[in-house]
Amino acid sequence: MIRHSNVCASLLALGALAAAPSTFAACSYPHAPDQFPDGAAATMDQMVASNNQVKQYIADMDVYMKCVDAESPPPPADAKLTDAQKKEVAEREKMRVQKHNAAVADEEAMRDKWHEVLTAYKAAHPK
Repeated sequence: MIRHSNVCASLLALGALAAAPSTFAACSYPHAPDQFPDGAAATMDQMVASNNQVKQYIADMDVYMKCVDAESPPPPADAKLTDAQKKEVAEREKMRVQKHNAAVADEEAMRDKWHEVLTAYKAAHPK
């Protein structure tokens, strides 16, 4: 005989899997600043404006990564999933990890690019 709690857990897991595709599209990937000023020739105002854009991009990317991490929550630990459901959960987790890692890589590339601009600005404007 099937226990009522097992049926409920399975239904909850199925509901989470069914709801995931609609949630999946809710995360908007932020756009990096289009360009940076030439650090060697930039004014302080240009550098401050670019720094604010970088900070906003990082904040937006953090929101995106939290959204990606939350968009496909794992099923309850006591859920009785079929092999097909387990495969679907594994695929969603693989996709989540890929999206998260790509966002981290883009954030690191932005950091490196901004660091080059900042280094050039500091070299051109020693204290």
